[in-house]
Amino acid sequence: MKEETKEKLVGEGVNFERIRRITGYLVGTVDRFNNGKRAEERDRVKHSTEGLMKK
Repeated sequence: MKEETKEKLVGEGVNFERIRRITGYLVGTVDRFNNGKRAEERDRVKHSTEGLMKK
């Protein structure tokens, strides 16, 4: 028997809802934010996690 090995990312195939802390609030989306709060979220520094999640 030949066993196949496939490299998977940690969490691959697991459904989850993204929760972020934006301006002091835990939110899933910014749908209910006013223009000022949306601009505050948009102007934030985005940090990359590329390459950190490999097993």
